[in-house]
Amino acid sequence: MLRRRVVCEGLAVLLAVAGLAVAESGAASAQAQAAAAKHAFSPKDWAALRSAGAVAVSADGTILYIVSFGGDRGPTRREWWTEAADGSHAAKLELPEGFTPIGFTRDGHGLYGGWKVNKERQLAIFPVKDGKAAAVPSAVVLLPRGFESATPSPQGARFAIVADPRPPDPLEDVRHVQEPDESSLYLVNADETGGQWWCGGLKDISGAAAWSADGDSLAVLSQLPRIGHHDVSTAIDVCSAAGARHVTDIQNSVNGIAWAEGGREIAFLSTKSDVLTPEHVWTVPAAGGAAEDRTPKLDGTAVQLAGDARGRVWIVMNHGVLSEVDAFADGALKEAYRWPDGVVAGVPVSSEYAGSSEQLALTVGDAAHARNIAVPEGDHLRKITQEGDAQLAAVNLGTVRVVQWKSKKGIALEGIATFPAGYVEGRKYPFLVLPHGGPEANDELSFDPFSRTIAGLGYVVLQPEYRGSTGYGADFLAAIYQHFGDRAYEDVDSATDEAIAQGWADPNRLAIFGWSAGGFMTSWTVTQTGRYKAAIEGAGITDWGPFMWTSDIQQIDYDARWTEDDPEAFRKFSAVAFAKNVTTPLLILHGEADQRVPTFQGTEFFQLLAARGKTVHMVTYPGSPHFPVLWEQRLDVMDEVKGWLEKYNK
Repeated sequence: MLRRRVVCEGLAVLLAVAGLAVAESGAASAQAQAAAAKHAFSPKDWAALRSAGAVAVSADGTILYIVSFGGDRGPTRREWWTEAADGSHAAKLELPEGFTPIGFTRDGHGLYGGWKVNKERQLAIFPVKDGKAAAVPSAVVLLPRGFESATPSPQGARFAIVADPRPPDPLEDVRHVQEPDESSLYLVNADETGGQWWCGGLKDISGAAAWSADGDSLAVLSQLPRIGHHDVSTAIDVCSAAGARHVTDIQNSVNGIAWAEGGREIAFLSTKSDVLTPEHVWTVPAAGGAAEDRTPKLDGTAVQLAGDARGRVWIVMNHGVLSEVDAFADGALKEAYRWPDGVVAGVPVSSEYAGSSEQLALTVGDAAHARNIAVPEGDHLRKITQEGDAQLAAVNLGTVRVVQWKSKKGIALEGIATFPAGYVEGRKYPFLVLPHGGPEANDELSFDPFSRTIAGLGYVVLQPEYRGSTGYGADFLAAIYQHFGDRAYEDVDSATDEAIAQGWADPNRLAIFGWSAGGFMTSWTVTQTGRYKAAIEGAGITDWGPFMWTSDIQQIDYDARWTEDDPEAFRKFSAVAFAKNVTTPLLILHGEADQRVPTFQGTEFFQLLAARGKTVHMVTYPGSPHFPVLWEQRLDVMDEVKGWLEKYNK
């Protein structure tokens, strides 16, 4: 009996195990079927993907946010929504055509923003009731050439408007005069009365003005205009009805401005390096004096600064591929808000009015989700919108990893690796290295449609944070000065070495793709090595000498030498000078209305390569700026990329 019991119990165990195996097999089968029902991320998914961004907070704490998404044709679609901080009462707003809201009025019963009037963007206020704006505005401020920015005073009684004071050009439709832009400060009551220009001597105000707590004065930045100047200098002034009071001059670029330490100081971002990107937090006494770098040992990069109506100063910090929001107080930074395994995109949004709600709203994102709205809850952030989640639930996404390695020269580097769905460890895949634009920028650990689309083709994609990227300190950022074509190139190419060493990349199926500064890196790379079987460059710099003077923004942060005095210095890293070396099939993509990297850059390189019998193809997009804004053109970009990879990287 005893023996029979043991046998029976053993049989029961075997049956149980068998049943469990069957159940697990069924579950695995169900999971496999569910995965099979999903599809790889595609350009159409990118076009349909909805994302949200925080815009404003009303005096009572209601949050205004924008939802953006594309389509088959036309520009990006935008919807405007309001929602309570607890995630309830979400309502889509009905707004007049041509109106783009910026913020709430003091009483919360209206929105102010830009409204097209005779082709110019003018400041307008629209009353809003039950989610629907009035058909006509309650106030419109008409300025000769529209406005650049508008900021209400903390009391809500007035607006400070940065705008061009010059009369409109009657021949604007016939010709464009090449001359420095102008921007001055215009003050107007919230009911559109009492408008007047303040501090008439200030003609080069950049960015938004920052109100003092009492609403009597504003701190403003004035930067030397690009046209007519080879150096960079920024003035800080305090402007009031009595005129301008000069605070200090900064012999470099400045970004962001805010009152700090109870109004005793003015905070801003600037730099000491030749690379002009502001990346440290500085202050200057509001009464005037010497500016001081308050973060001389910063191990990341301060990329954005803004103050709020409660006197707080917020800083967006890049730490590698992650970003967070820090509070700046008592001369120091302190971490305030992070999003796990992702980024906080932009400074917190809060009410612009004194004595109103303390509610904050932030935009957050990560590699598996579109950007959405989050609010502080205790010591963490809680997401209150879920844009894009339903769509991405139907997509089979591969994993994303943050990876570190060292280049052959011992430089410690970091990047973001995106793997195809169903990736099998140890199997070699077609590989694409994707250097970012900027170059003084970085790839953040957020949802990247380029990487995801290419991974959807079965590729492993690596985005390297080469020297010149933000997030790794001032020395790493400044290393790119006069060395974009060697140091940054070495770092990008080392990313491919790393992918091969890790066993991710098939060394016989390597590709490179980049846009803007990444486009330069692509065009330059194919003149230096033949290891890549396919290359795609978008709007890339191929001829540095003429680029320095024809881009729409000042570019001497790459190299401040005069191009005519030392042309060889600029030829040294120009792909057009080494066209004969190219063996990699190259696809060139460029907008025909690109002013950042003028289209001739791509055309010149294309013509040189074609004349030498190289494998090259060029596609241009009519009316497109630096990157296409029409979705039929964006979708074609990805179709061209896919076709080129399928044809040559096989």
